[in-house]
Amino acid sequence: MPADPGTSPVFALEFQHGDVDSKIVAAVERLGQALDVLAQRAATASGLSPIQLRLLVLLFHDPDPGRRAGDLARRFGVTPATLSDALAALEAKSLLVRRRSPADRRATVVSLTPAGRRLAARLSGWADPARDALPPVPAADRTRLLRFLTAWIERLQQADIVTVARMCRTCRFFAENAHPGSRQPHHCRLLDRPLAERDLRVDCAEHQPAA
Repeated sequence: MPADPGTSPVFALEFQHGDVDSKIVAAVERLGQALDVLAQRAATASGLSPIQLRLLVLLFHDPDPGRRAGDLARRFGVTPATLSDALAALEAKSLLVRRRSPADRRATVVSLTPAGRRLAARLSGWADPARDALPPVPAADRTRLLRFLTAWIERLQQADIVTVARMCRTCRFFAENAHPGSRQPHHCRLLDRPLAERDLRVDCAEHQPAA
């Protein structure tokens, strides 16, 4: 009698071998390991920790020049204390500055120094080897995979496992299948333009959570 997928753990190999969903989770876990290795290598070479590396790169590419510390903690899914330690270490290296928000004196905002921007620019490609290793499959297959992954992330967010998902599918401006039968079936009400499946964003600075 087959094991109940609701009670069998993903990494119980006897069950996993016969369950495609568990194989998908196990494969993604391996991909997460690969990204962790790349982050650790790049961070170590620059005298940083992986979270310090990710903070620098995020702040470098973030259009908000003064990101709140609380937002960063939620973005990385860490405690405020862990985030504060990472920020303090980067501040000690003169790579960023923290200051009180002019809009809310209770909040701390974070921005990079010129030295921090230079280092972040150099480290921005830390995950490029993972992208370069993508297998040469048709663009349509990649688009279907992207749709599958964003739908999965959306459900993880609904389950309070993913804390921040600034994707089109979780945004109040997103209208799914607003133009049925079109090659650009979706619509962004903020930009007022139709969107193809491949246009949907995984991380959008203009994102506002849907109700």
